Amino acid sequence: MSDLIVDPQQYVITKEPYYEEVNSETSLYDAAYRVRMPMMLKGPTGCGKSRFVEYMAWKLQKPLITVACNEDMTASDLVGRFLLDKDGTKWQDGPLTTAARIGAICYLDEVVEARQDTTVVIHPLTDHRRTLPLDKKGELVEAHPDFQLVISYNPGYQSLMKDLKQSTKQRFGGLDFDYPEEDLEVSIVSKEAGIDKETASKLVQIAHRARNLKGHGLDEGISTRLLVYAAQLISSGVNADVACSMTMVTPLTDDPDMRDTLNAAVQTFFG
Repeated sequence: MSDLIVDPQQYVITKEPYYEEVNSETSLYDAAYRVRMPMMLKGPTGCGKSRFVEYMAWKLQKPLITVACNEDMTASDLVGRFLLDKDGTKWQDGPLTTAARIGAICYLDEVVEARQDTTVVIHPLTDHRRTLPLDKKGELVEAHPDFQLVISYNPGYQSLMKDLKQSTKQRFGGLDFDYPEEDLEVSIVSKEAGIDKETASKLVQIAHRARNLKGHGLDEGISTRLLVYAAQLISSGVNADVACSMTMVTPLTDDPDMRDTLNAAVQTFFG
């Protein structure tokens, strides 16, 4: 065991996260959790994958431990390591090990950003074994009955260098995510930012124009998250065209022509 005693309640979400269902994903996830199926969430940046996991953890009243994956993340960052202090060495569990011990949902966000030699450590937790070997410590952790592993990634950023191995993919059930239909997205932006639906509708229409440019000058369209950012700025008194430039143009591209195209779309609705 780790030298530190972990209280699962510190990872429990007590306030309901705002989430609007798009395509029966809550009932499907609920069914998957009942059999503790590892889950893979696939969809573009800022479409609600992380919020969905937070909502389901709240709904199920299970602890949630989230890991933002990156290319520098090592297996030790996930499972744990020995630390040196004035009294000698002590073992410190990583987030994956902590989740397995306390029965939390462990969410590996943008898992393809992690190195493949790091992600293979999840394999024994995603089949009938439901175990996690701590080789450095000589311990085999048996996952708590409530433990579940969830991963997410953006298929739009897949490449031969950044993709999951088939041996990893085929250990998960999967749910596809995308940006909501227009009316629902307007409702989400309005609710999240406390802004009128007319303004929210204009923002969503700008986003639709930008999303049509994906693959034609833009790597990614304007996300629902960025729409909420723009709406929040407008709600706080920032001019709409300035708010849109800050959140929906500048972050997306450095190309002058593409910026002009996006700014023209903003001026169409807020000029």
